[in-house]
Amino acid sequence: MQMNRKKTVNKITVFFLITMLGVSALQVNQLIGMAFAQSENWYVGKGVKPDTHYTYEIKNADTNQGQPFTMTIYFKEYNETGKYWVAPTFVVDQGKVINGTLYLSDLDLTALGTSPIPPEMTQYRSAYATTLTWLSAFVSKPGQSLSSPSWGKIAAIGGSEIRPSGSAKVTTPAGTFDTTAISYHKGVDNHIYVNKDMPYPVKAETFADVTSGKPPIQYAFELKATGIGQPPIPASQVQIPVPPLNIQTPRGTYNVQLLWEPVEIKAGNDTQFGAIFTDDKNNIVDRVTYGYKVMDGNRTVIDEFKNQRATEGIGQFTYKFDTQGEKYLQITLETATGENLGMFVESATFLLLVQ
Repeated sequence: MQMNRKKTVNKITVFFLITMLGVSALQVNQLIGMAFAQSENWYVGKGVKPDTHYTYEIKNADTNQGQPFTMTIYFKEYNETGKYWVAPTFVVDQGKVINGTLYLSDLDLTALGTSPIPPEMTQYRSAYATTLTWLSAFVSKPGQSLSSPSWGKIAAIGGSEIRPSGSAKVTTPAGTFDTTAISYHKGVDNHIYVNKDMPYPVKAETFADVTSGKPPIQYAFELKATGIGQPPIPASQVQIPVPPLNIQTPRGTYNVQLLWEPVEIKAGNDTQFGAIFTDDKNNIVDRVTYGYKVMDGNRTVIDEFKNQRATEGIGQFTYKFDTQGEKYLQITLETATGENLGMFVESATFLLLVQ
């Protein structure tokens, strides 16, 4: 009787131990699975380290008519109290250097409104938000899996799904990187390339949403350089624009090419300008009327002229600048192929240097 009782107790003990081991193994497997899932997650800001810097070339349709500029971000230190990175940042745009300090949120590297930057850097902070950190709307900390079937939908009418679409080896001036392409389709394919160990995407090319014609680039960027330590801020260098200059209008419908002679624009002397108008397929647009504004370096209008004719797509005019310095010349299409453009503003603004 005593022996049978011992056998029963032993069986219960063995069963209990097996059950506990099974539960423990399940918990371990769950923990391993969670750890693996966490390791393959990515978010804007993952892998950032103090005393490192990144330089990008950026094109953004809403900044300087889509003309390229470079931005260098130095992650100096982490502010534990405010939960943000202190990041001295400088922009080089057509030789002009603008610098300030961005406070970048620990959650998704969003530039905080308290960042101490000069007014002239505001447009570049906006460009930063809509390019390098655009994905933060989908992958703030702790992020999403790089093998997930979907990251959500883009915020647009009929917005498509944005998702990892496969691996890609991407080469930029900073090197060659193993990446995952994050893609969505809206008229055309848009791709953003993410390396799992880097805080920002390595490269991107996305396009504006248009109802017809060839969509223009909404934004594009690529990593130019990365390194350890604070990079030196370069001195501003005067870059003298030379013809021809080409700018696409904001909707991507037309291109405006500006030429002038003499190439060296002198205050007090006449300068002969030519404007060539083409469509998104680079075909000459005939029966164009246009206007142009001359502005100073602060974009204050000095002169304005309307109803200029470019019957065969080529307009010509003469202008004399009274003073030296940076000037802006904005050319706006009023009609094209004889039709009024209505509510759409199709313009291109060119930076000139008068000597």
